[in-house]
Amino acid sequence: MTTVWILGAGQLGAMLKHAGMPLNIEVRPVALDSTEIPLTDSDDLVTPEIEHWPETPATQALASHNNLVNRSVFGLLADRLSQKQLLDKLNLATAPWQQVDSHIGEADLHAKLGERVLLKQCRGGYDGKGQHWLRQSDNSQIPPQWRNAAIAERAIPFDEEVSVIGVRDAKGNTAFYPLVLNLHVNGTLTASIAPLDRLAHLQNQAETMLSAILHDLNYVGVMAMECFRVGDTLLVNELAPRVHNSGHWTQAGCSISQFESHLRAVCGLPILAPTTKGLTLMVNLLGCERDDRWLEIPQAELWWYGKDVRPGRKVGHINLCIGSAARGKQSLAALAPLLPPWYADVFAWIRTNIKP
Repeated sequence: MTTVWILGAGQLGAMLKHAGMPLNIEVRPVALDSTEIPLTDSDDLVTPEIEHWPETPATQALASHNNLVNRSVFGLLADRLSQKQLLDKLNLATAPWQQVDSHIGEADLHAKLGERVLLKQCRGGYDGKGQHWLRQSDNSQIPPQWRNAAIAERAIPFDEEVSVIGVRDAKGNTAFYPLVLNLHVNGTLTASIAPLDRLAHLQNQAETMLSAILHDLNYVGVMAMECFRVGDTLLVNELAPRVHNSGHWTQAGCSISQFESHLRAVCGLPILAPTTKGLTLMVNLLGCERDDRWLEIPQAELWWYGKDVRPGRKVGHINLCIGSAARGKQSLAALAPLLPPWYADVFAWIRTNIKP
């Protein structure tokens, strides 16, 4: 039995553990704040569920293990400055940007990037956190503590937000999942739809871009690339060197989930292009109390994370492999009243985007 240690014991680690069972891979998630040193063997493997972690006895032990997969990648992609520099080096389209150093002023950023400029902290920050808008019209200022710790991006009037999940093995073989259409609410991914025929013509563009990144980094495992769609052009927004929320739909909608693909790659098992089972929806459960009536809904597959419920917190998700818009209408109609009222706009977005 191969043993894979996961740096982190959140929902991604739990789903990797679940995916490892049919393959007889023992997956052991370790909490980032653990004070106990994991008892690893020299031939065990280590892979994180997050690209940055605090220094604790547990994380130090796992991060220093000889078989930490993609060791050189995490520091590079966990920092938005070096991530942007990588995209520029590979000539991959991204939002025009500028490092926020100690000398640059607000007027300089507006002159280069436009009236609306988004500041992003280089490290940390997710689900809309670690961001600050500069608007020339209201004379917004750069927070002093953000200098030399942030990048600035031009506000992009994008049409949609999409992402693609790719996997690469140590031999350089790659496989990709279909492009995913994503909806973010207050910076947090709230719903995903895949595959959509109308996005198929952008698939090759997305795969070519992500392939360049995977091969340049000699990366092994699953990586997510989030993009803005502007017409028929994709702009890379962010990279995640790990399994990703926008790939959760693959648990219900594909022959091989993103979690199994990641384990296959890091363990040296064959990777395959997944077969899709039909139109699939993923709805994140944000700050919701569990409702077992969800389990009565046709096509609904619940993943409940067992977390304390707090406003806006990801506490689970529901996948629905509906096959077609017509089959999904009843399931959506049954699910909508069982979620907080603000989800009405989410379901309206889903219905609009699954129309034939």
